[in-house]
Amino acid sequence: MGIGTGTDWQLLVDGVDFGEGPRWHDGALWYADFYQRSIYRVTTDGERTAAFSGLDDRPSGMGWLPDGTLVVVFMTSRRVMRDNGDGTLVEHADLSNIATWHCNDMVVDAHGNSYVGNFGFDLESRSEFQPSDLALVRLDGTTEVVAVGLAFPNGSVITPDGGTLIVGQTFGGDFVAFTIEADGTLTGRRQWAEIPGTAPDGCTLDAGGGIWFSDAIGSQVVRVEKGGNVTHRIATPQPTFACALGGEDRRTLHVLCSPGSHPDQVAGKAEGAIYTMRVEFPHAGRP
Repeated sequence: MGIGTGTDWQLLVDGVDFGEGPRWHDGALWYADFYQRSIYRVTTDGERTAAFSGLDDRPSGMGWLPDGTLVVVFMTSRRVMRDNGDGTLVEHADLSNIATWHCNDMVVDAHGNSYVGNFGFDLESRSEFQPSDLALVRLDGTTEVVAVGLAFPNGSVITPDGGTLIVGQTFGGDFVAFTIEADGTLTGRRQWAEIPGTAPDGCTLDAGGGIWFSDAIGSQVVRVEKGGNVTHRIATPQPTFACALGGEDRRTLHVLCSPGSHPDQVAGKAEGAIYTMRVEFPHAGRP
C-alpha cells in the first residue's frame, strides 16, 4: 500500500467555500460550490469562470446528457436541473417524492439516465441516521427508486462498459455495485470494496480498475481496488470531500478541499481550495 505525505500537491485555485461534483469536461474542470451557489469552470492554468451564479439553491452533483446538455442537482429543493441554453437552469426532474433529505451526488450514463443519491436524514442538525434510496432520473425526466436502504449514497461511478454502477456509502465505509439493466434499473447488489474507518465521498474511477475517493473523515484521498485492496492513502492539505481525474491525459487528480462540511464552518468564508497531483492511471468510465 502506498502512503503519501501530500507534499506533491499543487494549488489550482483557492477561494472555495465548499466544492462538490468535480467533473472534467470540454478541456476544463467543472465543479459546484454549495454556499457560493455557483457552478465554475477552471482551466489547467487556474483560470476560473462562473458558468452559472446566483442560483436559488445549493448545487451539487452534475453531468451531461447525450446531447451535451448540463444537468445539476439542486440539493434542498430535491430537484435535478437542466441547462435551458439561455443562461438559465430549468427543472429536469423533481425528486421530492423519493429523497428524504438533501439530494447530493449524481452520475449520468451514456443514455442520459442519472443516478442521484440523498442524505436520508438531517445531517447538518445531527439527527438520527436513516438509510435512503437511490433515484433514477430518465432522459425524459421521469423518476423511480432503483435501490433502497443505502447508508448515505454519495460519490458514484459507472464502469467503461456501461454495465456496472458503483456507489460509495459514506456511512457504510464501503462501495456497493449494481448491474445496470437495459432499461436503466439496477440488479445484483453486491459489495465491491469495504474500507473500514473511512467515509467515502466524491470519487473517480481509473483505467487500472481502482477508485480514488475523498475520505470525508480522514483528510486524505484513498485508492481502493475491487475486493478492498487499498493501494494508496495520501494526506490532503485540508479535509477533502470530492475528487476527479482530468487534465489533457486524464492523469491529474483534482481534489476539492474545505476546512469542514457544515455551513457554519465554511459558508461565505472562501477558505477552501482545489489541489492537483499527477497519478499513474488515467480516468476511466463515468463521470
